[in-house]
Amino acid sequence: QVQLVESGGGLVQAGGSLRLSCAASGRTLRRYAMGWFRQAPGKEREFVAAITWSGGSTDYGDSVKGRFSISRDNAKNTVYLQMNSLKPEDTAVYYCAADSDPYSRNYRLYDYWGQGTQVTVSS
Repeated sequence: QVQLVESGGGLVQAGGSLRLSCAASGRTLRRYAMGWFRQAPGKEREFVAAITWSGGSTDYGDSVKGRFSISRDNAKNTVYLQMNSLKPEDTAVYYCAADSDPYSRNYRLYDYWGQGTQVTVSS
């Protein structure tokens, strides 16, 4: 079992930045690829970013490419999402997830999820 806890969300003005963290307990994150997803009210869960267990490869959703950056520190059992140049359309609940298989953009393939953290971007 892996327990994931996100933090770092909040209210920010358009153009601002936030850094989300996802802390894991229960098992080492070294076993898992990690992903960030988001979900706005009335919308399906959307892929944001993913990173391999080693951190050697990353993937980004088209809407965040060039603005967001995913990273991980396996020694601290923590994954990060640096969000820059935020836009109102980035407003959503952000979730981190762990995948025991090579990372995917498909949220249905992830094994463990955090409870989410709200990000609100004002115009």
